[in-house]
Amino acid sequence: MTILVMFGILFFGILSYTSLPINDLPATDFPTIQVSASLPGASPETMASSVAKPLEKSFSSIAGLTSMSSQSFQGSTSITLQFTLDRNIDNCAQDVNAKINAAQGDLPQNMPSPPTYDKVNPSDQPIIYLALTSDNMPLNKLNDYAENILAQNFSTVNGVSQVTVYGQKYAVRVQVNPKLLANKGIGINDVQNAVSKGNVNLPGGTLDGQFQSFTVDSNGQLLAAEPYRQMIVAYNKGNPVRVKDVGDAIDGVEKDKQFAAWYGTKDKYQYAIVLAIKKQPGANAVKVSEGVKEVIPKLKTMIPESIEWHTIYDSSEYIEESIADVQFTLILTIFIVLIVIFLFLRSFRSTIIPNIAIPLSIIATFSAMNMLGYSLNNLSLMALVLAVGLVVDDAIVMLENVVRRMEMGEDAMTASLNGSKEIGFTIISMTLSLVVVFIPILLMPGIIGRLFREFAVSIAVSILLSGFISITLTPMLCSRLLKGFSEKKESKGKFYHSIESIISKSTMHYGSTLKFVLGHRFITLMFTVLVMLGTAFMFMKIPKGFLPSQDQNFFSAYVQAADRISFKDMVKHQTAINDIVQKEPDIDKFVSVAGLNTYSQGVLFVKTKNLKERKRSIDQIIDDIRPKLNSVPGLIVFPQNPPPIQIGAGSSLAQYQFTLQGSNLDELYKFAGTFEIKMKALPGLTDVNTDVKLNNPKIYINIDRDKASALGLSLDQVQNTFFSAYASRKISTIYATLNEYYVILEVQPEFKEDPNALSYLYIQSNTGKLIPLSTVARLEQTTGPTSVNHTGQLTSATVSFNLKPGYSIGSAVEGTKKIAADVNLPTSLSYSFQGSAEEFQKSFGSMGFLLALTILILYMILGILYESFIHPITILTALPLAGFGAILTLLIFGRELDMYGMVGIILLIGIVKKNGIMMVDFALEAEKTEGLNSEDSIHRACMIRFRPIMMTTLAALFGSMPLALGIGAGGDARQPMGLAVVGGLLFSQLMTLYVTPVFYVYFDELNKWLTTGRHKKASLPE
Repeated sequence: MTILVMFGILFFGILSYTSLPINDLPATDFPTIQVSASLPGASPETMASSVAKPLEKSFSSIAGLTSMSSQSFQGSTSITLQFTLDRNIDNCAQDVNAKINAAQGDLPQNMPSPPTYDKVNPSDQPIIYLALTSDNMPLNKLNDYAENILAQNFSTVNGVSQVTVYGQKYAVRVQVNPKLLANKGIGINDVQNAVSKGNVNLPGGTLDGQFQSFTVDSNGQLLAAEPYRQMIVAYNKGNPVRVKDVGDAIDGVEKDKQFAAWYGTKDKYQYAIVLAIKKQPGANAVKVSEGVKEVIPKLKTMIPESIEWHTIYDSSEYIEESIADVQFTLILTIFIVLIVIFLFLRSFRSTIIPNIAIPLSIIATFSAMNMLGYSLNNLSLMALVLAVGLVVDDAIVMLENVVRRMEMGEDAMTASLNGSKEIGFTIISMTLSLVVVFIPILLMPGIIGRLFREFAVSIAVSILLSGFISITLTPMLCSRLLKGFSEKKESKGKFYHSIESIISKSTMHYGSTLKFVLGHRFITLMFTVLVMLGTAFMFMKIPKGFLPSQDQNFFSAYVQAADRISFKDMVKHQTAINDIVQKEPDIDKFVSVAGLNTYSQGVLFVKTKNLKERKRSIDQIIDDIRPKLNSVPGLIVFPQNPPPIQIGAGSSLAQYQFTLQGSNLDELYKFAGTFEIKMKALPGLTDVNTDVKLNNPKIYINIDRDKASALGLSLDQVQNTFFSAYASRKISTIYATLNEYYVILEVQPEFKEDPNALSYLYIQSNTGKLIPLSTVARLEQTTGPTSVNHTGQLTSATVSFNLKPGYSIGSAVEGTKKIAADVNLPTSLSYSFQGSAEEFQKSFGSMGFLLALTILILYMILGILYESFIHPITILTALPLAGFGAILTLLIFGRELDMYGMVGIILLIGIVKKNGIMMVDFALEAEKTEGLNSEDSIHRACMIRFRPIMMTTLAALFGSMPLALGIGAGGDARQPMGLAVVGGLLFSQLMTLYVTPVFYVYFDELNKWLTTGRHKKASLPE
């Protein structure tokens, strides 16, 4: 029966493994919706007040909304909504759509289209970057293929949320000369009306004859610029005035001041159309990438051969490589652990028993992972790597006890029965007390709790399964495979006796040193107190980190120019950046974009050579290239290694954010500048910047309302004239076969280069007379913000920053808090950290409570199992020793105490107390059955359990070694947990061999004294 049960576990485990999806990390994405709205020509202040504000008020009542932020630029607004983890993103999208419809009445009527939404986090990195180039095709034609064929097909792939095309969409641009318009007595509104009426796409109906019907159509659509040049806009003295007589119509692009994009390699860089593909929050990156790559061969047949494809980045390549490395680490760990067991047992037959228990426990865990909807990711597989050194413990303890009884003369069957009865309770105690350690990890708040949930459940399930296997399958295998194992030692070979001699001498040495320690218990007690104080001191001193960075073979950089820069000048500056990147030896490919949200913003996405092909890490490359990029005059460049998971929905120029909120704009902007200056002075921060940019050149037109009214002008006419002249007004639409294109009205470029050109603008009054703008308006040159940002529904200012090498987010947070205390913020302002910095505060703020909760739960479980208040404390005395070794190791290797390290310490709490359980169990049994005193019983227990303690310790130690070495893709992120476990085990397991017996004697004497006192009190006569 046992064999059939185990075969069933093995079969379904293998079946589940084949169906588990692959991912980098567990799905931790919050449901996030991005709402976009546009009003060409509107200032950031207008977009914030007339578009963002009404939408934010409408969205604020949606259930489960946790954060809302907006960014308003010239002519566009983006609002990001993030919801609780328990909400379905499709239901969130329905709610957002309903609220957009409800807010339509409060939005400006001249918006060219209603707000739209995407199920995407704007701060997430795209999972795939593609570039299209051609030597003989104009960019707007390339853009047509990218938008009409590629983006449309990629968007249908399951899990794709957004395909952003950084390119130049075709448009007809009607450019008029205000001087010629005035000379001919024509208003710019006449041009607008003539073009919009001259390009129509209305149904013509049908003609139904007796035997045949006809569809009526006409040449109402004009599809290229040349027909627009010939279009009549008015008559002057009976002569037609065409567009070409007052300006020109050109085949241009829709956004001629945005999205200049390049694709570059070591050899050259050239203009390109770039596609960035993002996955939906919660979607599996590898599956989405596979879906995209499946449709690419078909799409290549749908576009001309002159178009070249370039895959710049595919995140699934790194994910699959890192998962393969962890899988190799898992196999290597099993192999190392089996070698350790063999060295102690020196028998192939004996080694087979845990050899079966380890893979069976691991494979069986895959069934639970599949039922729970988990994936094969770095954390779940890392849990199984660590589990190898833990699941073997139960089998080792059972096997060693059976072998010990056989060496005492029992046959295999009798030894298996008696040994399993003798050690069964110990195994149950060890298993349950280790599993409960992971309960606090499940209680971690926010995204970190969600991130480590798969880790905790996977390792807990494998441990529970190992306990079950150890008390069922292991005794059965012992009874069958160990027959004849109790032969005379003289018949063993030289290798057996050599190892046996080492173990015997180690045991004898341990016995003599333990007697010495038990004779000097007070010194040991004082040493433990010193270790506890040292642990507390090192915990205060060690840098606190959040999530370690990973070398994913890419980095990004945001480019910020002066607020006053023109688009042409920004393109020149971005070209200088391209030249620097191209010369870097470790760079493979890159994408560069100028004019991202405003003229003054750009972005770089750089794909490096694989880690095996370069000597520098990503962080080292960033440190080397930062001063080179910032050597370009007029630019500030913020290179960063994107974090493994993106926390928060706000977008900024650096990884960490500190946000001020308030209703008083003057105070808000003043203190944002103060924080920026003071945070730049903090030694560990770099790339400090603020999103408050107040030097954007602005022309303020002060209209004399009374004079305008007297001349027959309304404010609506004046504003519409500005809109048509300078806002790239969309006045008509060309409906082509695969897409629609706009006809855009504006003045000619030379009349947009200088504020003095406004004097040439004439406004047509109600009487048809042209009134010079200078007659009714006075022009003032001023400055304004480049963007207006909201957090919640309040105006906000964010200071973002990156960290210098060797500095932690913990010190940055403390330094920023100190600045906030020193500057005496007014009551009208409040501050908070956003994104990773905010989550760091939450996580470490609750970590002390979680550690205390872990110890309390362990105490309760052990107290229930031993029916004692005292002996659980004896077992838990090893915990400070584990913390000391873990933190000391991290300090020696120059690593932060980040979330991986903290989880490693929590894991240590479960591991190190296993020694105490094995010692205390046997000591209590010896006292009960043989009447030994506390000192003799614990000494005997330690001598008997020394070999299994060393076997389990070395198995766990060497099992964690591959993680501590940080080998392979993603190994740098896994290393802190491995270092914490290895360092903690090295120190604590050595010391618990001496400290736990000392505390056992003290606490056993205390327990007897309390028990004797209660008995004496109970026996006193009344």
